[in-house]
Order: sequence, then structure tokens, then C-alpha cells
Amino acid sequence: MGWIKWVAGVTGVSAVSAFGLAAYGKAHWASATCALLDQLEATRKRPVVTHYDAHEIEGLPAPVQRYFRAVLKDGQPVVTASTMQHTGTFNMSLEREQWKQFTSQQRVVTRGPGFVWNASMDVVPGLAVRVHDAYVGGEGSLRLAALGLFRIADIHGPGELAQGELMRFLSEAPWYPTALLPSQGVQWQAVNDRSANATLVDGAIRVTMLFNFDDKGLIASASAEARGATMGRAIVMMPWEVRMAGYQIREGMCVPLYGEAAWLTPQGRKPYFRGTIASVAYEFAV
Repeated sequence: MGWIKWVAGVTGVSAVSAFGLAAYGKAHWASATCALLDQLEATRKRPVVTHYDAHEIEGLPAPVQRYFRAVLKDGQPVVTASTMQHTGTFNMSLEREQWKQFTSQQRVVTRGPGFVWNASMDVVPGLAVRVHDAYVGGEGSLRLAALGLFRIADIHGPGELAQGELMRFLSEAPWYPTALLPSQGVQWQAVNDRSANATLVDGAIRVTMLFNFDDKGLIASASAEARGATMGRAIVMMPWEVRMAGYQIREGMCVPLYGEAAWLTPQGRKPYFRGTIASVAYEFAV
């Protein structure tokens, strides 16, 4: 979600035009969203295993074992997909506090892996900016449009963009924690008693993130030494971190309901996303 710089450019559309085109833009964006979701569903693969077996975590680093014991029970069905509703705020500037409210829906399939994040943000009254942030079929994509019609940004493809989107998938896996199991393709490597590296490979794309665990054994944060932040038409590699909290039981799993993402700049930690899961529905292997 490195699109902070673009959002400031949407105010060129007048309020009168915005109100007049809002309904058409909403329908146009909904159609594009459906097409993207169809592409995501086409990438789904059959689950390798259908239920979590506690013996699977034997031999993993100690903090990773504690995590799975804290969030899963033996026999937990494996999550194959989920649909989440979010509310939150997004900071449109790296230089100052310029937070705007957003609502979003996110669809995730764990094998692929892939996701589609569909968000709406009112930058000024009556002017909604709609956002697609996605990882589908091994490619990343980022699209922003004022009123769902006037393009602000539209980039997609493999390489650094796709790598960054797969990092997002991995960092958000505590929302669908069976996706972090070795049977789902995640390789764990010990760092110390409170952290471990997780590596996920999807085709030609390989990402590694450092996961830190709290006193209860739950994931407190995930970070990457470098993730692509999109600045205009350029992608700038920057350290990146996601923090999570507010764990509650959902469908037998202990998952965080609050998340915050930040760029770790030379000037300090710069949060840009703060979101809460308002609702979540899971689909399980059978």
C-alpha cells in the first residue's frame, strides 16, 4: 500500500462533478472489482491438508510452536479463503499527519496465495477515491481512481511490486493463521526465543519476514528489511513493519482484529495504515 503520494492529486475533480458521477463511478468500479475477484478465484488450488495436526509443528522454532499452540487447536480445519470488512484511517503524507477514514473489503485465498483489497476513502466531502490493492496469479496490482472513474494510478506486474504484495499476504496471515503452517508452504527459521523468520515461495517470488512474538506467544509484529514503496511512478525499497493486536477467537482460531502498517524511514517510524476488522467470514477445507 505504498500509494501515499498519489492520493493528494485527486482534488482536481470538482465537487459538483463528483456528486453527478458518483453513482456511475460506483457501478463501474464494482464491475472492475468483480472481474478482479473472478481472476483471484481462478487461482485457487486444492488444499494439501484439510485439518491442522499438532504433530506438524514439532521441530519448529520454540516461539513458533508456542504461537500455534496459542491460536489453533488440534483438528482445526484449514482456512481456504476469507472475506473481511475493515474500517480505519490512512495517512496520505509521509511528511505530516493527514489521516483520512476508509472502509474496505478484502477477499483472500490461501492457495494461490492471493488477495484483493477493495477500499473507499473520502479525500474531500463528496469525492471518494477507490482503491484496488491485490496479489493475483503471481502478479501485484495497484489501482486508484477518483469516483471509481478518473485514474490516479494503475500499475501491475511481477518483480518488486508482486514481491511487496506477497509480503502483505504473509504479514496478514495471522488473520488466517493456518496459512502459516509448514504444510501450507511457510518455512520457519529460528532467530531467538521471541522471534523467527518466515519464508514463503510462490512461483518465482520468494519473500522472508521477521515475526516477533509477545509474552502470550501471539504475533506482535512482522517486518521486512525492504519492501517497495510506490512513489509516483517509481518503487523505492524501504524497511516496513506491520503491528497487530486485539486478539479474539473467531471460528475456533485466535486472530488479531487490529493492525497498523508503517514505513521505517531514516526520520523514524511512519505509520500510514490503521485498521480494524469489523467482520470476517472463513471458508474451510473439507
